[in-house]
Amino acid sequence: MPGGRGQGRGRGRGRGRRRRVMSFLQPCLLVMLHRSPAHGYNLLNGLDEFGFLPGQQDPSLLYRALREMEADGLVTSAWNADSRGPQRRVYRITPEGETYLQEWITDLKQTRREIDALLTAYEDVQKEGGL
Repeated sequence: MPGGRGQGRGRGRGRGRRRRVMSFLQPCLLVMLHRSPAHGYNLLNGLDEFGFLPGQQDPSLLYRALREMEADGLVTSAWNADSRGPQRRVYRITPEGETYLQEWITDLKQTRREIDALLTAYEDVQKEGGL
């Protein structure tokens, strides 16, 4: 998956999980921003749709991902001057972000096909009495 390859096995389990979360977090955020611009808080609350546990997301990871995506040109942000109360940043996906998201979706579909083939092969062996 874009930006998600090269994960080591065994060592640094905590750091590896954090990298995987961060790597999966980006396309999830891009999907939400593909739907409509949003504040960070709204994005944080929307992550449960993608399997993140409600209320257990680390806001610092979310804002770090948004800053990295902005530095990479995948999103833009601006202060919302129209908001009542404290001003909040509104994030929007860029055309580069749309392209990156499409690459992720294409790669995920291919990965799903590969996983389905593996599961089918395993289940066929199970039915035949092996394993």
